[in-house]
Order: sequence, then structure tokens, then C-alpha cells
Amino acid sequence: MAQISLAPLLLSLKIASLATVAALLLGTPVAWLLARGRFPGRAVLESIVVVPLILPPTVIGYYLLLLVGRQGPLGRILEEGLNIGLIFTWKAAVLASTIAALPLFIKAAQGAFEGIDRRIEDAGLTFKPLLIVLCTITLPLAWRGMLAGAILAFARAMGEFGITLMIAGNIPGRTQTLALAIYDAVQANQPQEANAMSILATAAVLLILVLVARMTKVRY
Repeated sequence: MAQISLAPLLLSLKIASLATVAALLLGTPVAWLLARGRFPGRAVLESIVVVPLILPPTVIGYYLLLLVGRQGPLGRILEEGLNIGLIFTWKAAVLASTIAALPLFIKAAQGAFEGIDRRIEDAGLTFKPLLIVLCTITLPLAWRGMLAGAILAFARAMGEFGITLMIAGNIPGRTQTLALAIYDAVQANQPQEANAMSILATAAVLLILVLVARMTKVRY
């Protein structure tokens, strides 16, 4: 097997890990709100959540470029106000992977929350405030589905390509993830390198799917 650089793999692991943490922090309250809340605009929010699964990644990347680019409203605030350069950095790749992975985590966590018997939570609310019930009853009961969602989010973040290419670029040693490195190898007519990295990526995805199956297996 051809020798390959581990830099794209290590960068992909770093980006996917950070994106998964971001998906957990951002997605958990949204998933709970969709599972338990009844409010005006709920259908709109649920539609927005799945948009990254439907629109082409390049379209999502283009919208993000307009938003966080140097001339974009958020990008200008970050660069001029906070001195944070985002575009064409590994931080932009984390943002891209988070956007791509977020829907998978939210839908899995939403299903986990919806599977909890409301009577258990209602009983807890008679003695404890909502936040305590969430931390001591809801989250422990939903952990299996949330973990499966987190693993799927990690896998999606590992394979993210289109959004990353649009806002982070393909800079070797800086923003070149494993997916982008495979693309480069194919474009450079280096089949051995492409095969080696593809096998590595496939093995990682299969391992993740096995973990999901084990974590979500119901024991009787």
C-alpha cells in the first residue's frame, strides 16, 4: 500500500471532534424543543434543521461564504471587531462540518426525547424544577439515542467535502481534510494514494456504523 501522509487524517479527526461537540451543544436544546415544544413556527424550525440534508453542499457553502466571508455581515464583525479570521482556516472547516452534522444529531436526539414517557418527566416536575428534571431524568433516559446521533454526526463531519471546500478551501497542512486529500489524489492521477486513503476512510466509517449498531441495540 502506498505511503500516505497522516496530516489530513489527523486534521479530519480534530475537525470532526470539535464539530461533534458543537453539534451536541447546539443541537440538544433544539432537539428537546422540537420533541416537547408546541409553538408557532415549529414546522419552520423543523424544516430549517433538515435543509443541510437536502440542499447541495456547495449551495450551503455559498450562503455561509456570504455570511461569514470578509465582506459578509458576520465575517466583518468577526474580523474587524474581534480580530478573528475565519474564512480559509481550520476554524471554517469546523463550522462547515458542524452545519453538515447538526441535522443528523438533532433528528436522532429528537427521536430519543420523543421516546421518553412524558409521565415520568411530569412526575419529576412535581418535585423539581425543569432544569433539574432535564439533567437527572430526561438526558439519562435519552443518552443512547443522543450517543448514536453524536456518532453519526462525527461520521458526517469526517466525510464533509463540499461546504468545507467553499469556505475553508483545500490548503495542504492547513485545511486539507481526508476527503479533500482523496479528491486531490484522484485529480493528480495518483490511484495508489487515493486507494489507500479511501480504504482508511471506509474503515473509519464502518467502525463508526458498528459502534452505532452496538450503542442502539435494545437488550431484552
